[in-house]
Amino acid sequence: MLKLGLGSLAAASMPLPLRAMASRYEGNTAQRRWFFSAVDNLDGQHFLAGLSRDASEHFLLPVPERCHGGCLRPGHTQAVLFARRPGTRLHVIDPRRRQPLHEIEAGDGHHFYGHGVFEPSGRRLYVTANRIDDAMGLIRVYDAEHGYRLEEDFELAGIGPHEVALMPDGETLAVALGGIKTHPDMGRIKLNLEDMDPALLLIDRRSGEVIERHRPSHHQLSCRHLDIGPEGEVIAGYQFQGPEWETDHPLIARRAADGKFTETDLPESLQTSLASYTASVAISHHAPSALITAPRAGRVVMINRHSGELMASPALDDAAGARCDGQGGYLVTSGTGRVSHLDMKGQLTTLNELPLRWDNHLT
Repeated sequence: MLKLGLGSLAAASMPLPLRAMASRYEGNTAQRRWFFSAVDNLDGQHFLAGLSRDASEHFLLPVPERCHGGCLRPGHTQAVLFARRPGTRLHVIDPRRRQPLHEIEAGDGHHFYGHGVFEPSGRRLYVTANRIDDAMGLIRVYDAEHGYRLEEDFELAGIGPHEVALMPDGETLAVALGGIKTHPDMGRIKLNLEDMDPALLLIDRRSGEVIERHRPSHHQLSCRHLDIGPEGEVIAGYQFQGPEWETDHPLIARRAADGKFTETDLPESLQTSLASYTASVAISHHAPSALITAPRAGRVVMINRHSGELMASPALDDAAGARCDGQGGYLVTSGTGRVSHLDMKGQLTTLNELPLRWDNHLT
């Protein structure tokens, strides 16, 4: 089990209302009072950070490896942090008490991709993973009520599932299938760029059946991150794996509530500046907007989540994680340590600057 030294924690005085935050909807501001992210400090040490909505308070919990995404367990004071691809561990902690609870191994012949999500009851945890021998993409299902015991695997008939989220019906998982083959012995080297087959998937969380498979307009548009709106629309972000000079490929896709799949055309000057790369995706439940971060371009892109129309694209150096603030705006972090707020009009305001390198996701 991971051991924490309390003396090493940058403690916050305010208790964490995780039970209120466990809901995936933005019903009131209490549900967006605290945010969580993987971070590194300037010495390269790895942590889970808790961050208050106004960025005036934060705390750090040490973890033994660089981590990526996270999720909260509904109805419990637990958060799960996933090792960065191709990591082999997930960490279950109690952030309120700042204590480790479980450290779960991916198991022989498997690794994780950095994301997972709970079902509404908080019992089952769905985690994106890779079976190394044949590069089969999996959703690994864990029983949180029995020590996060592995329950079953769902095969996705594809490679590289990355972010996974739960649709409003509570029964369907949306999965961003990146299509990129990797092997832990070769780190993050991409092994199949010529024959990638990425997709946005919808799967039945009980049976594992793939209900929908939406392929991007180009086979090298790796579908990596997503978020889900209140009506069931899905916004997904791409990372183009082809030649650097091909900058005209769309980087944002939308699956409407009625199942129609489209890709978003941004103004040419903005499109060509994004360096073919998006990171975090966040959808507001209080405004008709979605936010996509583009760290390589040093920019955030806010679009109308219904039409795809550009609303704002302010500059933010090494833009990283984004999450709705519960009031129509967004909290946005940066790899430079900056924490900012983006309001409904697209105005970006710096809240704090901390000696941390924020990862690409906020929970």
